[in-house]
Amino acid sequence: MSLFHGAIGVGLSTLMLAGSALAGVPKDLPYPTTGDLTADQVADQVYFVNHFYANKNYSIQKKGRKVTVLLNKTKGSDSKVITLTRYLNNDYSDGIINARDMALFHSGKLKGTGMLVTDYVDDAKSQAYAIWLPALRKIRRFAEPAHDDSWGGSDFTFGDVTLRKPYHETHELLGKETFNDCLGTIKDVKKTKYTSKLRGPKCIKDREVYKLKSTTKFQNWWYDYRVSYVDAETFADHRTEYFKDGTKVKVIDRAWGSFGDADKRNQYWEYWYGTTLDTGHETWAVIPEGVSVKDADLDANYWSEKTLRKIKR
Repeated sequence: MSLFHGAIGVGLSTLMLAGSALAGVPKDLPYPTTGDLTADQVADQVYFVNHFYANKNYSIQKKGRKVTVLLNKTKGSDSKVITLTRYLNNDYSDGIINARDMALFHSGKLKGTGMLVTDYVDDAKSQAYAIWLPALRKIRRFAEPAHDDSWGGSDFTFGDVTLRKPYHETHELLGKETFNDCLGTIKDVKKTKYTSKLRGPKCIKDREVYKLKSTTKFQNWWYDYRVSYVDAETFADHRTEYFKDGTKVKVIDRAWGSFGDADKRNQYWEYWYGTTLDTGHETWAVIPEGVSVKDADLDANYWSEKTLRKIKR
């Protein structure tokens, strides 16, 4: 599915959960003082880490020639490259807006496109999407897309990137184990000005992880459940495996770095890797060293449609 497929009208996923009890993850969620956690508590901590609630804002910027690269590779072909920057802002206290997430695309088929997502305090309210379309030189506003729509033509869905919240699934702890493995990357990437200095694969050594099984509440969904390997100290999810009818259908790996704060959950992304197993399609989003910034000195108005309109084509 394309980047904006399904963005017109209310996503079916929202309708499926109408009437459900919704409970969001608080931005002041404390670090656990005991290791005896429930599955729901682990799921909340994972959400806290992935949405950078330890910070007022988190940005993946462009510094000189350093810029985040999103590679999509179909089996038997060269990778297609998109570059982007991304800015997340959690610093809202008006009781209405919970967070805003802005992605700006700088090259490739989405060059000049920008997307601003507004997440509301009221979890029963759909997220709002404003998208700058450079060909039209206009902003279009959409209701929240379906969770299974592809984000940027990648193996990551909107559910993976922005939409899925802990209450969309039921959670079960399968115990703890030691994680020892190298995270995935796309092999044999053609060298270009954007791909000449990509990170090497990150190997996780002897990390204690929670094995968290999360079963979707959506009916007839593309996966039945997923199993995440969650760091027992930082709550960063190193790997997530998706299953349908007992068969593994997709894997997402996340490589994490630490800002070195007292709160061990204050991590940043080094890369995401995803692959859809039945097609062999792969995606690798690589964030260069030094472009991840916590609490950047950016005015709250930066997260606005005005910024989208300033994107250079």
